[in-house]
Amino acid sequence: MIVIAPSMPVTMRDAARTAYYTQTLTLVPSTVRLARMSIRTTLECWGLHEFVEDAVQVVSELVTNSVQHAAGQSADDPGCCRLTVQRPTHDVVAVIVSDSSPRRPVRCQPNAESENGRGMLLLDALAPGWRVIPTPSGGKAVHCELRAHS
Repeated sequence: MIVIAPSMPVTMRDAARTAYYTQTLTLVPSTVRLARMSIRTTLECWGLHEFVEDAVQVVSELVTNSVQHAAGQSADDPGCCRLTVQRPTHDVVAVIVSDSSPRRPVRCQPNAESENGRGMLLLDALAPGWRVIPTPSGGKAVHCELRAHS
């Protein structure tokens, strides 16, 4: 699959007002890699290099959670999630992952040997103030805002 990110408008003022990308992704394990590629490509095309690494980590966590917790019950219908990237202001990139599961992310207290359970800690570190918004269809959207480094 070829992903083409929209080109960045001419001025940064316009970019803050118009930059927007969304993609529907099938909930299978390989989707996490595609989501990371999509966010990286989109932000690089927009010239927002300083956001790329944090956004890739956030997207990886959110899409992994969707694959693990919102996937359909059969291989014939794995379900889907939607990745949305927005540029609400010149120093903020919003990353939103929505899926059909009403189940909210759960904070864990992992020990040193735990292989899982650090995702919400990662979100707290990279996108303080992230939130879960119920969707009209009964699912949820996890909304994170990444700020430019000063």
